[in-house]
Amino acid sequence: MSSGWSANDHKSYSNPPSAAVKRARNDSGNKVTVVLGAQWGDEGKGKVVDLLATESDVVCRCQGGNNAGHTVVVDEKEYDFHLLPSGIISTKCTSFIGNGVVIHLPGLFEEIDKNEKKGLKGWEKRLVISDRAHIVFDFHQAVDGLQEVQRQAQEGQNIGTTKKGIGPTYSCKASRTGLRICDLMADFNEFSTRVKNLVQQYQSMYPALKVDVESELKKLKDYAERIRPLVRDGVYFMYDAIHGPPKKILVEGANAALLDIDFGTYPFVTSSNCTVGGVCTGLGIPPANIGDVYGVSKAYTTRVGIGAFPTEQLNAVGELLQTRGHEVGVTTGRKRRCGWLDLVILKYAHMINGFTAIALTKLDILDVLDEIKVGVAYKINGKRIPYFPANLEVLQKVEVEYETFPGWKTDTSAARKWNDLPPKAQNYIRFVENHIGVPIKWVGVGKSRECMIQMF
Repeated sequence: MSSGWSANDHKSYSNPPSAAVKRARNDSGNKVTVVLGAQWGDEGKGKVVDLLATESDVVCRCQGGNNAGHTVVVDEKEYDFHLLPSGIISTKCTSFIGNGVVIHLPGLFEEIDKNEKKGLKGWEKRLVISDRAHIVFDFHQAVDGLQEVQRQAQEGQNIGTTKKGIGPTYSCKASRTGLRICDLMADFNEFSTRVKNLVQQYQSMYPALKVDVESELKKLKDYAERIRPLVRDGVYFMYDAIHGPPKKILVEGANAALLDIDFGTYPFVTSSNCTVGGVCTGLGIPPANIGDVYGVSKAYTTRVGIGAFPTEQLNAVGELLQTRGHEVGVTTGRKRRCGWLDLVILKYAHMINGFTAIALTKLDILDVLDEIKVGVAYKINGKRIPYFPANLEVLQKVEVEYETFPGWKTDTSAARKWNDLPPKAQNYIRFVENHIGVPIKWVGVGKSRECMIQMF
């Protein structure tokens, strides 16, 4: 019986590789530059992204939803972004919302409207949305709130979510009941049936859940037509951007390393991978196309909500950092908890992300302190540990070993280059850099774009 194969078939594949194959071996395409939070979020990533976006052709969001909040100040106007990539301000840049992002359409258009009033123009020519991104429904947000109430009743504490429906949407995605932008773009009757089925599932789990399905579907039908011109096949969009003409591609991480679903202070974390692996899965790009990975850290530490915080200062120092730093969450309006810079956390974030450089922001907030402490190690039962504990009970019991530095007691907000910084501030920065083993590329001393000192 013939196999359908002959020696002649083999000969046709024995020639040397074609020019196209040789070229592919040598050219993996444009590299993407990644900006990630290195603490518990709120580090000032938006400023670094805004700085790099002015020279970028594409700026991408790869995970999270409108639970993130980035503030960007341009020409004394303060823009707040939650779903829109910070690069949307740049008229020369395409902003891409990738498949790993979960999108609440009413929230997206509310954000667009608010920023249009502040001067954002022409966004519809510069925004691209992946057809594989999952949709956050209004009822996901209601469920998020119900789950927090349930946790409080059962466990005496909640997670401290933003109640934006992000966790329930990712849960739907994992249980394969979620709906994506591509579903909204297809047969609306089929989409409506699936939405109603999903609502019934939730109502069986949460009898108190009230949903006006018809009203939500009516709004979604309108949103479908508004976003239709923006929707593309995200995988092909990124492939084309990487393998087309030379382009500068920037990826803007939301949340931060210590909020990562796998590597953060679980369970007080977000519901996506906000470390470097989320870039590949959230945009559909190979690891070989990741270039520089920039970590962003404050010159001290903050976090919003509940969970272990070894260097937290529940004293006058913490209050001063909170007040001087205007430490209030962009998305939630909650006061941030404040403490000394924790280099154990930064080293841990570097282990996972492989930072090529770091941006150290809000150095100016430390200007008035007589002395400044830096957490350099954790001890358990008096012995240093070389790792960041996974178990929160262990993490809450660690003893922090500190290095103490004299304060510089000088206003640094007008500094624009390294030599403008006082020697004691320079010493603080160099210590951080040497301890982590990663160069500090930028130092932030204020809100605006001009306040980022570039070191190299």
